[in-house]
Amino acid sequence: MKKTIKKILLYSLSTFLFLVIVLAVHIYYVYRPAPDANTKVMARIDIKQQITQDDANKITSWMYHQKGIDHVLVNPQTNIVVFTFYPVKTTGDQITKDFKASFALKAERFMPTRENLKSSCPVAANSLTYKAYKLITQII
Repeated sequence: MKKTIKKILLYSLSTFLFLVIVLAVHIYYVYRPAPDANTKVMARIDIKQQITQDDANKITSWMYHQKGIDHVLVNPQTNIVVFTFYPVKTTGDQITKDFKASFALKAERFMPTRENLKSSCPVAANSLTYKAYKLITQII
């Protein structure tokens, strides 16, 4: 009877450890930044002066003609350009540099602060999987 209980406990513990290792490997690969041809990144350009709807239309048209741009939204009420792009084809900094060279507008790329990042997604920094990922990356 004791042998049977020991075997059950040993198999249960082994199975549990195996599943924990599988979960750790899964979390590591899911959080690992590896952009590929399908990866899209969102960026924002803040225009430091008023623009009209006509300006917004010109900016939208210009942005769509840039290499690697996927989608563009220009809001003339807030003077903000939000766009998605493929990081294997271009960078947000390059798009912003080209934007500033093509338009006579005071503009800069919005880069979130640490505080912005902490408050942006409640799941990311406080989630159990993110904490497990950080632990695993520190161990490895």
